[in-house]
Amino acid sequence: MIIKDKRIVLGVSGAISAYKALELVRLLVKGEATVLPVMTSSAQEFITPLSLSTLAKNLVSTSLFERGSDVSINHIELAQKSDLIIVAPATANVIGKIASGIADDPLTTIIMAAACPVLIAPSMNDRMWENPIVKGNVEGLLSVGYKFVGPGEGALACGSIGKGRLAGVEEIFEAACEALTRKDLKGEKALVTAGPTREAIDPVRFVSNASSGRMGYALARAAKRRGAEVVLISGPTDLPRPSGVTCVSVSTAEEMNEAAVRYYPQSTLVIMAAAISDYRPKKSYSEKVKKDASTLSVELERTEDVLKQMGRKKKGQFLVGFALETENLEENARKKLKDKNLDMVVANGPAGLAGATNEVLIINRDGEIEAVPPLNKDDIADRILDRVVRLKSR
Repeated sequence: MIIKDKRIVLGVSGAISAYKALELVRLLVKGEATVLPVMTSSAQEFITPLSLSTLAKNLVSTSLFERGSDVSINHIELAQKSDLIIVAPATANVIGKIASGIADDPLTTIIMAAACPVLIAPSMNDRMWENPIVKGNVEGLLSVGYKFVGPGEGALACGSIGKGRLAGVEEIFEAACEALTRKDLKGEKALVTAGPTREAIDPVRFVSNASSGRMGYALARAAKRRGAEVVLISGPTDLPRPSGVTCVSVSTAEEMNEAAVRYYPQSTLVIMAAAISDYRPKKSYSEKVKKDASTLSVELERTEDVLKQMGRKKKGQFLVGFALETENLEENARKKLKDKNLDMVVANGPAGLAGATNEVLIINRDGEIEAVPPLNKDDIADRILDRVVRLKSR
């Protein structure tokens, strides 16, 4: 996990969405980060320091001059020894103070002395967010390297509907991971496919497989974190769309192939992680097939092999395929690597198709092989991209 053993200052300011900082702490602690909470006086009107401290397993800083400790010095040390500062939620007031260089409480003091990235998650009324002064403050902070996530759009606490909602906790967490990730894929245009496809028998039945799409989505997120411009072509899945990624939804193998072919020429890195159907019904019924007969035969025909086409038409793209095998895993994966002119193949058994974890073999064009033990798919995505970076640098 990217945030493991990282020291992360979490600053909470006085917005009604402050309660969401508690869930963000849970995610950061689950990722094995050290969370160092800081609260403004206004934030304490919405949640208690005790709640934040209990979840973070660290004391909460609430004042520059807390009795019994030289906190003014500790704040400087905290700023200089932390890996990331997150402000969530960040009010218009706090954003204005940061933009103006004001340091009159623990949070703004730490930020002014920071030697690490600062990630700001705004939360305010929609009219406040649209205020030209607030916009100017945000633009000024962006221009000197501060990072922002959100705000989102929807119903606000004041009753208005508009832009100003605190970004989702998962989105903030992902932005934190991105802020801490090396940008070794900067300049790459990555095309990733994910999920299953569905081939209709009739309007309510289809031929498909058990792919969850998790591997492809993990690869898209990881490539985005590492600086790539990412297009994700996804078959049917309930997974949330990765932030900052161009997402293209498809259903059938034909739609998947058409979208992949469309984006292929402009891509520099292509990872075909989708479980595209090899066969489809030769005839698809326009009405639901009734269960009158005791048996039903469905004749299947081959779908187009887009990966093989890509291998033939390769013009500088780094092409990665996946091989799902039930037997002779390495042998069949090596055959696919050669037959489809791939630069790398990732092989796994059916156990990794639908679950949150996987165990894979990574084989590259030079015959080198890496056996990756059972890991969650986010970690496997980074293992795959580590190998891609090494091979592309040769």
